[in-house]
Amino acid sequence: MKLSERVERLLTRVNKPASYMGGELNSVRKTPEETELYWGFCFPDLYEIGMSYLGLQIIYHVLNSQPGVYCQRLFAPGDDMEQLMRQEGIPLFTVEDRQAAGEMDVLGFTLQYELSFTNIVNMLDLAGVPVLSAERSEDDPIIAAGGNCSFSPEPLADIIDFYMLGDGEDLLVEVSQLLKQKKREGWTRREFLEKLCGIEGVYIPSFYEPQYAEDGTMTGYKKLYEGAPDRVVKRIVEDMDSCDFPLKPLVPFTETVHDRSVIELFRGCTRGCRFCQAGMICRPVRERSPEQVRQYAAESLASTGYDEMSLLSLSTSDYSRIEPLVKDLMVDCKAKDTGLSLPSLRLDSFSEDILREIQEFRKTGLTFAPEAGTQRLRDIINKSITDDNIYDAVKKVIEMGYTNIKLYFMIGLPGETDEDLDGIAQIARNVVWINKKYGDEKKKGRFNVTVSVSNFVPKADTPFQWAAQDTPEELDRKHYYLKDLLKKVKHCSFQYHGTDTSELEAILARGDRRLCKAIIRAWELGCRFDGWTEFFHYDKWKQAFADTGVDLDFYAHRARREDEYLPWEIIDCGVTKNYMLKELHKAMEGVQTQDCRKGCTACGIKRFVECPVYEQGANYS
Repeated sequence: MKLSERVERLLTRVNKPASYMGGELNSVRKTPEETELYWGFCFPDLYEIGMSYLGLQIIYHVLNSQPGVYCQRLFAPGDDMEQLMRQEGIPLFTVEDRQAAGEMDVLGFTLQYELSFTNIVNMLDLAGVPVLSAERSEDDPIIAAGGNCSFSPEPLADIIDFYMLGDGEDLLVEVSQLLKQKKREGWTRREFLEKLCGIEGVYIPSFYEPQYAEDGTMTGYKKLYEGAPDRVVKRIVEDMDSCDFPLKPLVPFTETVHDRSVIELFRGCTRGCRFCQAGMICRPVRERSPEQVRQYAAESLASTGYDEMSLLSLSTSDYSRIEPLVKDLMVDCKAKDTGLSLPSLRLDSFSEDILREIQEFRKTGLTFAPEAGTQRLRDIINKSITDDNIYDAVKKVIEMGYTNIKLYFMIGLPGETDEDLDGIAQIARNVVWINKKYGDEKKKGRFNVTVSVSNFVPKADTPFQWAAQDTPEELDRKHYYLKDLLKKVKHCSFQYHGTDTSELEAILARGDRRLCKAIIRAWELGCRFDGWTEFFHYDKWKQAFADTGVDLDFYAHRARREDEYLPWEIIDCGVTKNYMLKELHKAMEGVQTQDCRKGCTACGIKRFVECPVYEQGANYS
């Protein structure tokens, strides 16, 4: 019986069969006659999560647009499906053709979140592919990876054959061309990887051997292949208007996390928040022209049938022509009875006119991110908003009739004291008071402010990459401290993130190659879907760390020395280590750095590409 038929027999026995069916609107099918290279795009989480990720749509489109290249999707199967697959001996399969994963030429994983690492191990095992790269034969797929977590690549270095760093549109094409040449000319894996070194943005872990000092810290890398670069420089797409984009995105048959059309407005961020990895590794800012955004929006809506469209970026309201663009888009959306969603609105660039435009279609709750409870701590983290920004924005939205406001904060930040936690509670009290004074009399009883708190996790390639994370005990204390303060505030609810997952994330986010054994051991003990509360078992992770000799404090709760070699320094993200050190010192002094749209702050990205400087309201050129 064919694999496709065997899979078909399982679909009536699982909760979400549409996750495995394929055939979605705008999906691609290619015949063996027109296929030279089989790419498997692997998302290490459930279908409904992966199908909400714009990167999947872009990669799927870029690869399938190449002659002779067939990209198919693979997702982590749900628990019920995995049990049946293992019982029936069915390997991990693609959504498009239900082709066995082991038959792909290359399996490429996107690394968006550290707590998906055990899912990668699990998917390889389900595929029948050896987990360790050193144990794979010439007949096994080559394993690739990309995404934000690739900028700290070492925890998975013994698993991944090569990483792709930075923007993938051009990089994927170049890698695919080399893979096709490998197949035509019969190169070995080693020969292919040696030639791959010539492509900018590619890191091949097996060509480097980490070196350690007696205290366990790293001292650098020893190159095992002379042709490998001393440092790997990320790839940058300079012109967004010439950048390929999927105008006929996949439309799932089942509900996903975000059921809407998405247009990428720009890449990068100029704010310089010192805790934010994306704001550093995605530099510089590159905007699409408003004419192209409007054209892409119309074509995407026409090809999908969605009733909502979202403009995506790290900070949407920082787009230099956001107000006229939104007004033009709303004209188009109203004509099609379509809503417009603007995530990532900032308190200091908040536009009442924009919100009035989009609220006519759908008025839901709003989320703002002060990040810290006091101006002193916001200065430390370089979050350039003031109390006046917060309260002015809240007053506007309350007067417009919004009754649900969410305030997002981070605790455990470097330099934080209990006074900063008091500040969070005070902001919540003031928001409730603003509603009492300015809110609609008929709606005051329905008003609610939600204080949502996440735990600070030090990330690679940020000014806080040297910082220690608070211990779980200290984070728990802060949670209960805030809970006691906020339970006295009427119309206020409190949400906070678990400390165990935050500690694990911190360990994996700044880890070195020695963590790979612990990740595999955790999977052997049953760990997977670690970002899901119902599947997370930290006791098993702690056993895995103990079994493999990993010291949790060494990775999570130890401040790094400023002269210490960091495991991710083999990657050049564009922002220099010297710049991040200067930002760290400015944080210690409570000094902010200006938004680099207002003038260059010498982060180092200009070594590779010129940075456009945009002013709010300026004409786009």
